[in-house]
Amino acid sequence: MSDIPTKARVVVIGGGVVGCSVLYHLGLKGWTDCVLLEKNELTAGSTWHAAGNVPTFSTSWSIMNMQRYSTELYARLGAEVDYPMNYHQSGSIRLAHTKERMQEFERAASMGRYQGIAMEIWTPEEAKEHYPFLETHDLAGVLYDPTDGDIDPAQLTQALAKGARDMGQKILRFCPATGVTQQADKSWIVHTEKGDIAADYVVNAAGYYAQRVGEWFKPYGGRTVPMMVMEHQYLLTEQIPEVVAWSEEHGKKLPLIRDVDVSYYLRQEKGGYNLGPYEPNCKAHWEGGDAEMPDDFSFQLWQEDLDRIEDIVTDAMERVPLMATTGVSSVINGPIPYAPDGLPLIGPMPGVDNAFEACVFTFGIAQGGGAGKVMAEWIVDGATEWDMWAVDPRRYTDYTDHDYCVAKGMEVYGNEYAMHFPWHRWPAAPDRKLSAVHARVKALGGQMGDYNGWERANWFAQDGDDTSEEATHTWARSGPWEQRIREECEAVRDHVGVLDLPGFSRFNLSGTGAAEFLRSQITGALPKIGRMNLMYFADTRGRILTEMSCVRHDEDSFTLITAATAQWHDFELLRARLPEGLSLTDHSTEFGTLIVTGPQSRALFEDIGTEADLSLPWLSHQSATVAGQPCALARVSFAGELGWEVHATNAALPAIYEAIIAAGAKPFGMWALNSLRLEKGYRAWKGDLSTDYSLFEGGLERFVKLDKPQDFPGKAALLAEKQQGSKKRFVTLLVEAGDTDAPYMSCIYSGGAIVGETTSGGWGYRIGKSIALGMVRADLAQAGTELEVEIYGTRYKAVVQEDAPLWDASNERLRA
Repeated sequence: MSDIPTKARVVVIGGGVVGCSVLYHLGLKGWTDCVLLEKNELTAGSTWHAAGNVPTFSTSWSIMNMQRYSTELYARLGAEVDYPMNYHQSGSIRLAHTKERMQEFERAASMGRYQGIAMEIWTPEEAKEHYPFLETHDLAGVLYDPTDGDIDPAQLTQALAKGARDMGQKILRFCPATGVTQQADKSWIVHTEKGDIAADYVVNAAGYYAQRVGEWFKPYGGRTVPMMVMEHQYLLTEQIPEVVAWSEEHGKKLPLIRDVDVSYYLRQEKGGYNLGPYEPNCKAHWEGGDAEMPDDFSFQLWQEDLDRIEDIVTDAMERVPLMATTGVSSVINGPIPYAPDGLPLIGPMPGVDNAFEACVFTFGIAQGGGAGKVMAEWIVDGATEWDMWAVDPRRYTDYTDHDYCVAKGMEVYGNEYAMHFPWHRWPAAPDRKLSAVHARVKALGGQMGDYNGWERANWFAQDGDDTSEEATHTWARSGPWEQRIREECEAVRDHVGVLDLPGFSRFNLSGTGAAEFLRSQITGALPKIGRMNLMYFADTRGRILTEMSCVRHDEDSFTLITAATAQWHDFELLRARLPEGLSLTDHSTEFGTLIVTGPQSRALFEDIGTEADLSLPWLSHQSATVAGQPCALARVSFAGELGWEVHATNAALPAIYEAIIAAGAKPFGMWALNSLRLEKGYRAWKGDLSTDYSLFEGGLERFVKLDKPQDFPGKAALLAEKQQGSKKRFVTLLVEAGDTDAPYMSCIYSGGAIVGETTSGGWGYRIGKSIALGMVRADLAQAGTELEVEIYGTRYKAVVQEDAPLWDASNERLRA
């Protein structure tokens, strides 16, 4: 046959920059018996025609971390692996035309400074000083990032490959993988045209072929990879004497320009320009009337279509008039994969043991270095340094069919540089999963949001309210929704409200030993039969993996309820550890939930008719009938008032909802619920609750029982932290904010130094104040400590509060 190895600890499928980075980083962690398979030459996919930009800018903390790491790696990689590389950290000038864009820049710059990136806010005049060819008359300001730049994608890939080979890793070019077979012990046989390789783990790093590779894993629990392929064009100009002269005079390239409000980047390429637009009039490829994706599209491009980008090219020539003085030398039009949110898939392959994904990279060069680091940590350590939920493949579940992926991919591409306002919903591909009362909720004025594909009302509009998409293009608290949220919160405070909450993740766990299994997995205790409580899962570092509500029906019979977005993540967590003989089943789509809460909620249930015992205490549950329909009543309320969750089948839910509305309950939405939960200090998953923090840092001591006999994951780490003390502590802050509240990852300052970050924030309508939850240096977590929170570039006074709810501190209303 050939010299193909018969065994490898990891097989990486795909030889682009990401696959080579994964192989390189596995080697750095000591796993040097791994193999990479590439069906053609390295870089043959999107990598070879990539423009090679390497920005750090992001308003996602984890994405910025990943991209920052890439810049740091690339700056030293050539010397470390002894391979020549062209990497230019020329800096970038990001242009703002509006106040709102400047607010976004201020937020990103603040996050960058926290990560050690010296981003600066410039006036248009300062930008002109650094880029004399730039027209600045209509700009509101500029964000400057000194670490931004560009790299030769082929050189980068070959450098990573050389570094991997030097550590003993194998790279097999012109050796296509043809399929996989999972063994009884959950290891793999990877089939190639040159022979089979036995592997402990497999990584799908196949770029725009990732969906095809993903199909091989379907017999072992996999799903269709959520992605599509876009055409992306950029053009190169002839040389421009003025650009050449400037570079020779200054000994460097001009800073890269990104005109994000028009949607293009403009970069010096040798002595000319590289213009890369993200055109709204974009085109999906291998879709509809196009030919099916060929088996091998290596080193190939499509015909250019300059008509699509004519307006953007014209705008760029007006912004930098030098552009108009030269001709176009070439146009590149090649495939770029897109996930529905434009972020890559990095992490465990949903439903499949010992398989991972590192694919669907829209910005693979910028993110490749960080992606390799993250993937190696996933495989070797079982956890990543930074919480990477933003790119975790399990963030999508069963609603991402082909039409959805195409619609969302085109929407993201056409709005690549758009601002992601907190009140705005991107309109493409709605209504993937509907509640049993969806039509009624809409008729009542529900303005819907998307929660793991489920439609939920964010707020309820009344006649005359502006419900246009344009109204949501603001960072400010005020808008047509503000008065309605206030009214919804006041109804819950003074009377009774009802929230339709479809999509709760709901798992049934049963079998002899189920209780002991849970005790061995969670940090705290189980509820008694007939009761419910919160339980937390930690990783081996004692960090917060997830939170579930545990409803105990019998000694070994439980219903576990968790966030809609956590469905696949949390089911996988349980499934992967489940002993033989126990039953774990997912019933998330079979039931709906209504939150009925407020001081008059007990009276409302009595009015509409129920035989339930409404005197049962907080954290109890029971089977009941409401309005003649069977259901389960759980005595809990995420809003922090007297209330119940009504869990009913989809068939029973409409009659119950109608009866509750008819009895006078006011419908309220997710934005009101967020305000209400902030006032109680209740944490939200993957904001306040993430693997960036330990349970002790998160203020969850009461859910940790270090004296119980079970050796649950993270116990040793939490014992050590208990003895040594926590570096950070969870705090509730009252902020003297202006017209905006603190978003996730706003910097917290003390004496001019960054000492922590917010994890969520918003306005509390019951207390009439702006609230931020966050993490600060442990010595500053004392009540009364005065700090500052930076919100879109302005610092506001914030005061640490007592470790108790801001509303109803003793929970008397909740327990009434």
